[in-house]
Amino acid sequence: MVTGAESIPSTSAYELLRLVRPRQWIKNTFVLAPLVFARAYLDAGSIKNALLAFALFCVASSASYIVNDLRDIERDRRHPVKKSRRPLAAGTVTPRAALILLAILYCVLMAGWLWSPAAMLPICGYVLLNLAYSYWLKEQPVVDIFTVASGFVLRVYTGAEAIGVPLSMWMAITTLCLALYLAAIKRRQELGSTGTASREVLQNYSVALVDRYAEMSATGALVFYSLFVISTNAKLSITIPLVLFGLYRYWYLVEARDGGESPTDVILTDWPMGIVVLLWIGACVAALWP
Repeated sequence: MVTGAESIPSTSAYELLRLVRPRQWIKNTFVLAPLVFARAYLDAGSIKNALLAFALFCVASSASYIVNDLRDIERDRRHPVKKSRRPLAAGTVTPRAALILLAILYCVLMAGWLWSPAAMLPICGYVLLNLAYSYWLKEQPVVDIFTVASGFVLRVYTGAEAIGVPLSMWMAITTLCLALYLAAIKRRQELGSTGTASREVLQNYSVALVDRYAEMSATGALVFYSLFVISTNAKLSITIPLVLFGLYRYWYLVEARDGGESPTDVILTDWPMGIVVLLWIGACVAALWP
């Protein structure tokens, strides 16, 4: 008889790593935003707490990916890309191994309460939100997009709680608008690549509709970000052209190169986007330097 403890080693470490999607952890850098804008990046204690919150959010997001993949095994097997990229759909990781890994990740999150209950509260809220998303909300039009975007706001909220600073409402609404933009673009690309086959909710959308969602969200993100940085520190105004370039470049990649279904891939593979992100980070740190 094979015990539960032996079922994970029977699966390759590489496939288990693919299951938790480490490439997607770049989204969790939103946790570090309050560290920068609160000018706490020179405080060792704040840096340690922010990085720990980032790590725990990576655990939470990986757990949510596993739940989603378990829920969508059969659907992913019919998807032209996911059937080979998702280990559960490809059969390279068994559901039993995935459940054991999921239990381990949940235990890590439970241990996180010993560190900071205040920071763990939004993290657990994210886990519960994604459980609801995987089993119900993902099939509700418009609600599905706002659910995905809310996860990014929870990331920023976690970062603020981790270092003990209040969450700026300007930062929260800017994050929401930017995330709505990315989520709308993702739906647009899914419609273009696989039609309504990959998600039932796509039957309620059209390319023209999600294009309008994306345009409205991008405009909101730019306006609210501009108001946020000007009210925070006028020196941060130098970052506004970088944000504008990033929005333009991303839309270009969507239209001309059929990108956008994975924002992470865009940032990691498109060198102008990578450079503008690094310039934005450097400009923010320089403008806010004590």
